[in-house]
Amino acid sequence: MTRTPYTVSPYGENNYRRSLGQNTLLLEEGFIFVYQDVRGKWMSEGDFIDVRPDIANKKGNQVDESSDTYDTIDWLIKNLPNNNGKVGIEGISYPGFYSTASLPNAHPALKAVSPQAPVTDWFIGDDFHHNGALFLMDAFSFITSFGVPRPQPITPAQFKTGIKFKYTDNYKFYLKMGALPNYKTHYFGDSVKFWNDMMAHPNYDSFWQAMNIRPHLKKLTPATMVVGGFFDAEDCFGALHVFDAIEKQNPASHPNTLVMGPWYHGGWESPDMQHFGDQDFGSNTSKWFRENLELPFFKYYLKGEGENTLPKAAIYISGSNEWKKFSKWPPENSTEKTMYLHANGKLSFDAPTSGEGFDEYVSDPSSPVPYQDGVQRGRTREYMLDDQRFAERRPDVKTYQTDTLSSDITLTGPVVADLLTSISTTDADYVVKLIDVFPDNYPAPTPNPKSVQLAGYEMLVRGEIFRGKYRNSFEKPEPFVPGKVTEVKYNLPDVGHTFRKGHRIMIQIQSSWFPLADRNPQKFVDITQAKDSDFQKSNIRIYHDGQNKSSIKVTVLE
Repeated sequence: MTRTPYTVSPYGENNYRRSLGQNTLLLEEGFIFVYQDVRGKWMSEGDFIDVRPDIANKKGNQVDESSDTYDTIDWLIKNLPNNNGKVGIEGISYPGFYSTASLPNAHPALKAVSPQAPVTDWFIGDDFHHNGALFLMDAFSFITSFGVPRPQPITPAQFKTGIKFKYTDNYKFYLKMGALPNYKTHYFGDSVKFWNDMMAHPNYDSFWQAMNIRPHLKKLTPATMVVGGFFDAEDCFGALHVFDAIEKQNPASHPNTLVMGPWYHGGWESPDMQHFGDQDFGSNTSKWFRENLELPFFKYYLKGEGENTLPKAAIYISGSNEWKKFSKWPPENSTEKTMYLHANGKLSFDAPTSGEGFDEYVSDPSSPVPYQDGVQRGRTREYMLDDQRFAERRPDVKTYQTDTLSSDITLTGPVVADLLTSISTTDADYVVKLIDVFPDNYPAPTPNPKSVQLAGYEMLVRGEIFRGKYRNSFEKPEPFVPGKVTEVKYNLPDVGHTFRKGHRIMIQIQSSWFPLADRNPQKFVDITQAKDSDFQKSNIRIYHDGQNKSSIKVTVLE
């Protein structure tokens, strides 16, 4: 079963989908497939609430996605012919959230659930915000259609009220739009409730906290397999953190598996995922997942066929291009190590001496650092692993890299940025990027229709932004004291990547990532209500001396 806000069309007794399920192997197994419009979307009655909060102790007529799922399953097993009384649920992205939401107080017939790239926390890490910074392109493009209300149950063919906008260059469009209040003025008015809600809740208050499903993932009875992509531009955070919440809040005996591959959003269900962007992963990684993990999971728990041999974590390691199975995540045979920033753009596992100082750049909101090279209309998915040489050439991007590696280094797990910084204003953003620098003699791909040059390629392995005023609390932001050395420490999503012998490890640091993330005025204000006149330049320093050791902590597989 898949529950979705994206329509189960085509509707009508004699209209059917051309295919069933995400994985054609499940179709060939003869499973029964059920699709449901969630409450308040398309042809379902009731009122829709975005990421409807779970209600632990419901009273009277209170409902949530857990109870809606329970009632649906109860009806299905009693009324659908030829079912064996066992139900599985899966879904990608928003349907991934509804998969997660089926877990608390699950119906006894629900035996297997696979949340895939699940929407999980729209303030900390998925879709709309990353660490408090608004993901502008995704929010605007999504809300202009999805956020528009429907007067009554309708089909997609009847939906005519989406907000229209046109542009060919996203960087120019969003820069010209300016401060966030301008979007309501020019496009939304009061028609889009969730945009108004976002603007009314700039911090991680009870509005956002109630939408976080993770605290409710306790005493689970269905088996779980959480799936995500390391190069998922939308919900990489959700997969990693739903798995982690289930692990920490349930007995060790609970069957729970994490699958992370070299995939874009939903790429694990694509027919062939050997290539993504400029990278060749050496084999069809999505086919392997469908045959060896997804199909066996549902066959075992719904049909009682096969054996329960799923590992705790099945992780694809890019760089070395291999699947690895682990008994826990991060793996037991891994060690935390710290890479330190040094003068003259050096990066080393050795700490800096007292004789070093700082690097400085000017962050100018009128000329923010692009998130990707070239000109694009929509937000691309390839930016998650694209070449970063364009950014290295900018004066407002600071670059640090190791010497050429004498042996392979494999990172499997968390990445933590720990910056010692000062700014000339009262707020700033920080973007930290972990990059694999290919050797200068690395061969071009064959065939090579796009004329890609992999020699010296700077492949993005992981990047993440952090809004500086939330360095001590997402609930209670604090201004910087201009000129004062301040620690900004935050988690990047986990990685699984091998930096090969002959490559280098690079870190880039900048203070804008536009128009992926909205611009920080670099003044301590409510950014949702900022004026165009609030935006100002800031001189930003990154320290690397004996006392102020800016660093990146990584998890190295031994």
